[in-house]
Amino acid sequence: MAQTKTAPIKGAKAQNNAAADALVTTLRETIVSLVRRDGPDLSARQLAVFLTCYLQEEGHTVRGLAAELNVSKPAITRALDRLGELDLARRKVDPLDRRSVLVQRTLKGAAYLREIRSIMGESAAPKKAVEEKTVRARAA
Repeated sequence: MAQTKTAPIKGAKAQNNAAADALVTTLRETIVSLVRRDGPDLSARQLAVFLTCYLQEEGHTVRGLAAELNVSKPAITRALDRLGELDLARRKVDPLDRRSVLVQRTLKGAAYLREIRSIMGESAAPKKAVEEKTVRARAA
C-alpha cells in the first residue's frame, strides 16, 4: 500500500519537473530571440524592473520597486536610467509628494512587452502541443 501512495507523488514530481523544464526552455528561447533582434538588450535586473512596472498595476515608485524586488534604491535607479535611455519607462516626480519618484510606462515599452509576449507564445506553443499529446497517450 505504501508503494501506491508514493507512485503518484513521483509522477506528480516528474510532471512538475517537466513543466519547469518547459518554462526554463521557453525563457531561454525568449532571451535568445530578444538578444538576436536589433532591439534593447536588458540585464536581468532591468528586465525584472520593466516587467514589474508593466505586468502590475501602475503607480510604482523607486522605493516601492526596491522593496518589491529586494534590491537597493540605487540599483533600481540604475535600471531605470537604462530603461529611460531606451524609452521603455520614464520617471516623474510625484506631484503629491515631491520626495517620491513615480515610474511611468511608455508606448515603446508597451510595444516591447507585446514583442516579449509574442516571442514567448511562439516558443511555448510547440511545447504545449507535445505536452498535450503526451498526456493523451498516457491516458489511453
